[in-house]
Amino acid sequence: MAEGTAEAPLENGGGGDSGAGALERGVAPIKPQYLTTKEQFHQFLEAKGQEKPCRETELDIRGKLYLAPLTTCGNLPFRRICKRFGADVTCGEMAVCTNLLQGQMSEWALLKRHQCEDIFGVQLEGAFPDTMTKCAELLSRTVEVDFVDINVGCPIDLVYKKGGGCALMNRSTKFQQIVRGMNQVLDVPLTVKIRTGVQERVNLAHRLLPELRDWGVALVTLHGRSREQRYTKLADWQYIEECVKAASPMPLFGNGDILSFEDANHAMQTGVAGIMIARGALLKPWLFTEIKEQRHWDISSSERLDILRDFTNYGLEHWGSDTQGVEKTRRFLLEWLSFLCRYVPVGLLERLPQRINERPPYYLGRDYLETLMASQKAADWIRISEMLLGPVPPNFVFLPKHKANAYK
Repeated sequence: MAEGTAEAPLENGGGGDSGAGALERGVAPIKPQYLTTKEQFHQFLEAKGQEKPCRETELDIRGKLYLAPLTTCGNLPFRRICKRFGADVTCGEMAVCTNLLQGQMSEWALLKRHQCEDIFGVQLEGAFPDTMTKCAELLSRTVEVDFVDINVGCPIDLVYKKGGGCALMNRSTKFQQIVRGMNQVLDVPLTVKIRTGVQERVNLAHRLLPELRDWGVALVTLHGRSREQRYTKLADWQYIEECVKAASPMPLFGNGDILSFEDANHAMQTGVAGIMIARGALLKPWLFTEIKEQRHWDISSSERLDILRDFTNYGLEHWGSDTQGVEKTRRFLLEWLSFLCRYVPVGLLERLPQRINERPPYYLGRDYLETLMASQKAADWIRISEMLLGPVPPNFVFLPKHKANAYK
């Protein structure tokens, strides 16, 4: 062989160069059943490289703080804010499986994950095993998530009357087919979010939980209210405690009315594997910090405005900084402000902590901005948005999607 030229690799089973050189170099004596060709060797490696890893069936998030999937307000910029304050687990907003299968871009946008979301799942809503299974199969090929959650908690009529959301709690056969079908095609853990039941005095969760465990669900979150009840009464943590035993050894997360570190501590005493925080995060996203540091944070109005400024920056990054992106960011900011106005600063309270069912009376804050942030008028929320995003377009009107916050 000429000096300086590369030596050709020897093929499996081939004789290589003829002559003395080939004999000196030789071929490793591999058993015939393991021999292959160069093409088959590379094809095998390429195919295996494209395969997904083995299915993960367990989701180990015990003791972690889980930000609930929140329709409208649980968008990517808001989740970034909550991650910064200490949320451990995040989940995309409820996505309707039929909309995803139809390729609706607005629905697919709900599944987008930010790089800061290190434990992230998506939540699907659907009423039929075939469409939910197809959708799960599609997700397993297209999105990078750590778990997929089935929404069995949505109370709204539009979803309920089609047999989805809460209605699945009364449709055991279909529910089982959905869970088993999705589990077969997913390579990540499947979780479920449920309510106590549909009717106010008819609890179903304790009977469903052992079945969900047997069907292969990795983790369940229980919102301590029925569909009928909505937010008219406090969440039933005593019942959640009963359900922990019914679910065991499957981990059960509890959800409902957590607005302080004391609320979180009481919740954990029920034996739940962890807590999910929903409205509490909308009222004060720094709640995650308060829980982790076991303190009340008397956050100033200027610090709160900085949080809103960060949200608008994240919004412009996510939805675009053109006119359309600015107005989309504004709409989502205003939806969030319709919740934020219910927060009462720690330094103004006679008794700590504020309870989630305690609506604030009219009060004057310690400065103009603190007072403005307490306003329950949409016109004042718009004024705050203009401080961050400039003037609203002519004839601009805003009405919150959440009727509970639609103050005059």
